[in-house]
Amino acid sequence: MAPEQSSSRSADTELSRFLRARRTQTSPDQVGLTVGAGLRRTPGLRREELATLAGISIDYYVRLERGKETRPSPSVLDALARALHLDDAEHQHLRELAALAARYAPEPSPPPSRTVRPQLKLVLETLRPSPAYVIGRSMDLLAWNPGGLALYAGLADWPATQRNLARYLFLHPTARTLFPDWDNQVRGCVARLRAVAGTDPDAPDLTSLVGELLLKSPDFAKLWERYDVVGRKKMEKTFHHPQVGILTLSGQSMQLEDTPGQRLGVYTAEPGTPDHDAVLLLDMTTPQPAAHPDTKAEQ
Repeated sequence: MAPEQSSSRSADTELSRFLRARRTQTSPDQVGLTVGAGLRRTPGLRREELATLAGISIDYYVRLERGKETRPSPSVLDALARALHLDDAEHQHLRELAALAARYAPEPSPPPSRTVRPQLKLVLETLRPSPAYVIGRSMDLLAWNPGGLALYAGLADWPATQRNLARYLFLHPTARTLFPDWDNQVRGCVARLRAVAGTDPDAPDLTSLVGELLLKSPDFAKLWERYDVVGRKKMEKTFHHPQVGILTLSGQSMQLEDTPGQRLGVYTAEPGTPDHDAVLLLDMTTPQPAAHPDTKAEQ
């Protein structure tokens, strides 16, 4: 099989999986359909119901969900988004998957560089005592200031190359007690990975992480199957930290220009508050430089 055929087939599968997941998780009540009292064997909407709601033929929709139709028009995508009540982030993800399915890629894109520019490490230092870090597109922790590492209790015990926020949430024993809303945290985490992996399904850094978590975490596998995607929202997180107690911080995450998908994450607290006092303590508990040795060695 030619490389371009293999890549296109993978993309088609992502589009199919997303449509199937959204259809089976949309109930008739959600879209205003009245159903009889009899037993429904299909979870969510039936294919013919969704096709009717979207105003397309049943045969066309079946082909689309099975990956045999790879070039749906923008109007078809918009009609499906309306029928499924997709939010803006889900609608955009549907468009991106369709665009990927319609083209041929010669080979999977290589893993992005893990190198963090010296200027960004300086930014992390100037943000102290606010916990801050730089992460890659698959949530690898690439660089940090002392509080940025100490905030995720126990993460420093792992080798630098294994420090990944998704891996931490699902596999580190401290994560479930650190976050009182752990269930909500992991749903957002998986949805973010789904959104990234859906538009680059063969990327080796993503497939490696997802494969590991599917194997080691039943909770991850269940959420991955749902195929939820979400947009980024303003963060406010509460941490039950074993060293500094309970603290609630406001968070911001921003894309870094001229980087291979790297993002800067920062948590802040109002000066003079108990939360800020806890941040000061965190900053003093981990006297480490802003980047780990592996990152420095790659430069």
